[in-house]
Amino acid sequence: MKYNTKQRELILKYLCEKEGEHVKADDILEYLKNNDTPVGKSTVYRYLENLVEQNLVRKYTIEEGKGACYQFTGNDSTHHCKEHYHLKCSDCGELFHVSCEFMDEINEHILNEHNFVIDKSKTVFYGTCEKCRKKKECNNEENNKQRDEKSNEKCCSKSNAKYENET
Repeated sequence: MKYNTKQRELILKYLCEKEGEHVKADDILEYLKNNDTPVGKSTVYRYLENLVEQNLVRKYTIEEGKGACYQFTGNDSTHHCKEHYHLKCSDCGELFHVSCEFMDEINEHILNEHNFVIDKSKTVFYGTCEKCRKKKECNNEENNKQRDEKSNEKCCSKSNAKYENET
């Protein structure tokens, strides 16, 4: 017999609110803490594993040693995450869903030419998301600007020193 404690109810409520999104155990812990119901990490993991066994939650292990993320699927065991690939930003860790005809063509090619079926729900492509790319571009521009300013200062200070010595 499983008890439906306040902690379990809050965890399930949080997961329901985040349906379709990927959440980590730390997100749930923060949510519980903010709702004046602090819970141990092991309790959250235990309950998440229980929900995975009940097919209410899908578990994604994205990187070894980085922890898993979870997605509430409700009672829908044919949840849409089996129908698309995932993109993971190596910088911020964000996980995105991607579904497009080109990816379906790749899937068909792999099946027809290599006799191999890809499990889309476990396929993750790593790269850099748009937000992080823009942030890097801004940082690179700022670094280049600072480098140019320092270079100009050195150049100008040498010129000034030479000019002062000549007078």
